Amino acid sequence: MIYDPRGTIDAPVLRLAKRPADLRGLRVGVLDNTKWNGWKLEDRIATILSGRLSLGPVRRYKKESFSRDARPELLAEIAAESDLVLTGIGD
Repeated sequence: MIYDPRGTIDAPVLRLAKRPADLRGLRVGVLDNTKWNGWKLEDRIATILSGRLSLGPVRRYKKESFSRDARPELLAEIAAESDLVLTGIGD
């Protein structure tokens, strides 16, 4: 018997969201994943991008823990209140 370690993936195909033609005025969501220094990186990037691209208001959100998925309610809130979302790891 031969074992194939690659396995198989059974997952739906997801498509990327359509990119907006213009970023001016878009509402920005910043998701803090609670990793050490992550918020510093995200905050700095949001500040730079907002100034350079004339983005709209920036709203910050925070996960409960970096080791857990964001609650569905939080994701729904972010999706309803944001046109684009920034998150990252600052380790």
